[in-house]
Amino acid sequence: MSEPRIERFDTRTQFQQELLALLARAGATLDLFDPDFALFQLGARKTDTELRRFLHGGGVLRLALHDSGHLERHAPRLLTLLRDYSHRVECRLTPGSLRQLTDSFAIADGLHVVRRFHSDHLRGEAAFDAPASTDLPRERFDAIWEESRPALHPGVTGL
Repeated sequence: MSEPRIERFDTRTQFQQELLALLARAGATLDLFDPDFALFQLGARKTDTELRRFLHGGGVLRLALHDSGHLERHAPRLLTLLRDYSHRVECRLTPGSLRQLTDSFAIADGLHVVRRFHSDHLRGEAAFDAPASTDLPRERFDAIWEESRPALHPGVTGL
């Protein structure tokens, strides 16, 4: 493992760069939480390429969110990915009791994390090769996951 690297960011471009760097490092697990994933660009070509590489290599992707409407309307590549790799991807919607959660984060392999402190703002940090930095987000994700219910199932209509 390399020396831990922590980078702060506060722009959309920096957030996207750090998120792509995290996806490129992901090997086994990728856990993402955001209220709607609008800023994650999960339907973008570069993101799709990295997610396909990750899933093709045997990785498992878990998404937890409050509202799937943005993904259903603006991320057709993600919906295709969900269909193609339905055995490796699971999406869950949070219950009403968790809708007040406003942070946003992505965790890869328990080693790397990109997080925004509030989903309405771009200020955040990325930590690579820093397992201690993933502890709190990991605990939060596990608690959110347990309370959430399955969503975004592939079917005849593409969902």
